[in-house]
Amino acid sequence: MRTERNLTRRLDRVFARLDREPERPAHIDVPRMSRHRVVLFSATLAFYLAIVWAVVTTSWLVRLDWQVMFFRPYQQWPEIHAFLDYYVVLGQRGPTAVMVAAWLGWRSWRQHTVRPLLTLATSLLLLNVTVGAAKIGMGRLGPHYATVIGSNEMGLGGDIFPSGHTANAVVTWGILAYLASTPRARRWLSALSAVTSLGVGLTTVYLGTHWLSDVLLGWAAGLLILLALPWFEPLIAKAELWLFELRDRWRARRGRTAPEPAVPVTPVVLTARGAAAEPEPPAPAREPVSPTRASRGLAHLAPGPHTARSERTPVTPAGSRRPPHADRLPHTDRLPRGTSQPARPLTGG
Repeated sequence: MRTERNLTRRLDRVFARLDREPERPAHIDVPRMSRHRVVLFSATLAFYLAIVWAVVTTSWLVRLDWQVMFFRPYQQWPEIHAFLDYYVVLGQRGPTAVMVAAWLGWRSWRQHTVRPLLTLATSLLLLNVTVGAAKIGMGRLGPHYATVIGSNEMGLGGDIFPSGHTANAVVTWGILAYLASTPRARRWLSALSAVTSLGVGLTTVYLGTHWLSDVLLGWAAGLLILLALPWFEPLIAKAELWLFELRDRWRARRGRTAPEPAVPVTPVVLTARGAAAEPEPPAPAREPVSPTRASRGLAHLAPGPHTARSERTPVTPAGSRRPPHADRLPHTDRLPRGTSQPARPLTGG
């Protein structure tokens, strides 16, 4: 029972921290499917289909794949092999997803929204479905498992085409540019993610694990997912709304439980002569208000120390223009310390 109460208090502190966070933006810019984005999506899709057609028909691109494979870059430049073994990790799905999810989780905490995490989950789901289906459907073998020199190695049960490392690098690092809050940050992050993903793809060619055409198709596959994300923004918004409504219902269900009875403490107010005065009547209890989705803008502050009205220090505004009272004693006729001033009669207004 004690453990459950401690867990409840910790959750209340987490929600209070989220609700009163000052860095939550007033307006979050959500990308839309503009005409420019539609043109880019169509051009990237045409490039994707052209690469697939060039490999299926065993065109010049397949011959280039074999020439690069016979060149064996890992033997030409062996001094960078150790570095590229670590660099290629930037395209592995597990480590990159953990790193980017940690950053987006921190942004969700600061901005009081789960949209960054939901966008990342949507992009990774699309990546697994589209790239995975293309790998299994085309069944191309990699350079290390090639059987016939000069062939496209399609339909032989492989899973190398398109490059998953390249597509994952494009999506995972490109999602940071997609969720950037300013146009300048979006441009810089887009360039950085493009260079990183292209470097990861060329590293796989250097290591001999992918054909060059695999890298080109993987880069196009990841870019298609990033360009198509605005079509899924309404679904992401509905999922976020559902999550917050679920949180509010959980709060309301937990609020209906009877709280532990607290021992009331009656404040004792001492007058100037040291006698105990009668305590002030307690303030009327407010009616409980069920939390709703529309009340998210209010700050649910954590419980803190509360002082009674009689314990607060009176504050007199500076520069008051209130006229002096007629019965106020002059400066030289102050009463001695410990003597209470007679009460003034109340006048109707």
